[in-house]
Amino acid sequence: MKMDLKKQPKSLLLKNGTIVDPHTKKSFSGHVWIKNGKIEALGRSDLPEDIPSIDCSGKIITHGFCDLHVHFREPGREDKETLETGSNAALAGGFTRVCVMPNTDPPLDSPESIRFIMEKSENLPIHIHPIGAITKHQDGKEITEMGGMVEAGAVAFSDDGLPVSDGQIFRLACEYAKMFGVPVINHAEDPSIRKNGVMHEGTVSAEIGLTGNPDVAESSMVNRDLELSVLTGTHLHVPHVSAERSVQHLRKTLEFSKSISSEVTPHHLYFNHESLHSFDTSFKVAPPIRTEKDRLALIFAVKEGIITCIATDHAPHTVEEKEADFNEAPFGMIGLESCFGAVNKVLRNELDIMEIICLLTVNPRKVMGFETDLFKKGMPAELTVIDIDKEWIFGLDDIYSKSRNTPFINETIFGKVMGCFSKGIYFIS
Repeated sequence: MKMDLKKQPKSLLLKNGTIVDPHTKKSFSGHVWIKNGKIEALGRSDLPEDIPSIDCSGKIITHGFCDLHVHFREPGREDKETLETGSNAALAGGFTRVCVMPNTDPPLDSPESIRFIMEKSENLPIHIHPIGAITKHQDGKEITEMGGMVEAGAVAFSDDGLPVSDGQIFRLACEYAKMFGVPVINHAEDPSIRKNGVMHEGTVSAEIGLTGNPDVAESSMVNRDLELSVLTGTHLHVPHVSAERSVQHLRKTLEFSKSISSEVTPHHLYFNHESLHSFDTSFKVAPPIRTEKDRLALIFAVKEGIITCIATDHAPHTVEEKEADFNEAPFGMIGLESCFGAVNKVLRNELDIMEIICLLTVNPRKVMGFETDLFKKGMPAELTVIDIDKEWIFGLDDIYSKSRNTPFINETIFGKVMGCFSKGIYFIS
């Protein structure tokens, strides 16, 4: 689906909205004046009325969302997603900034590959930050040229999609990442425990006859990585936490270490393994969707502040790939366009809207060291307009990604992104 993007006029007024500032934790009614693509003023008084305006009555104006974990597949698998189509999907979901994982073909494992992403995305409508591979070819054996990659624009390091199983290699990666002041992210699944598991190991996997992947495959790796983070003093960001056991390790470590952050996906908050009775391969993700007990533990971890970020793990695949037998289909689902509605539906009775917005804005930006005061005068406008009470059915027409692999089709969700402003362009519903 093609997105109707417009160039921001020299001066633009977003009128009569509720301004929610997750940086100051304050909200108030008023206008946002954007001049030459930058924040000029907030409030109600002394703002011009004779300039182009957009009525935001009944809607929230807040920071553009930031996703720490997406897969845009370029280079190598442009049939699944490109930097451009991924950008459109991000904007539709309210994201003005994303971090792309390195498991492309070839992987982002050199300064040259990082520069490719930086240059290719320069003229796209959102900010795209490459995450560099920890090991060359993502084979888990030899550390990449981290210093050169940071200089080229890498904001973190990960072999995501593949865990770094060798503890010594991961320790070295932690030490190097600390030298360069960037986080390290490890796909926390021990392959020797996971083996050929295609879903959570439990009652449902036994009932339907699919090979299970136990929660300890994740939690044991999370625990190892936390220990190495403490040992080296490195900022470890734990991706896509799915299991109560992992939450327990995070809770314990956070009692004495401030160098830890973590994320949870919308789909791990929303679904449990009962959904896999459908044999819908859209539910085949890594780590797997787990039990209701795990799902509730993730929600509680967000409420506690143990998990502080929402990240989609947006993972596009072709229709042909996902229509294969469940055992053969690739892991992953798309998630950018449905993110806010799904998260808001799950958390709206658990957290206030300021807290939900923080999970999508200032918290992930802090992980990467991005600017968090986006309403400051002179800041380039990165804004998202949302209707938090809109009940709607997510459908194919709401997808701007090149791929369609999502179980959220026909789900009724709450809260919708109505507009997004980024890099001098915008769309508004």
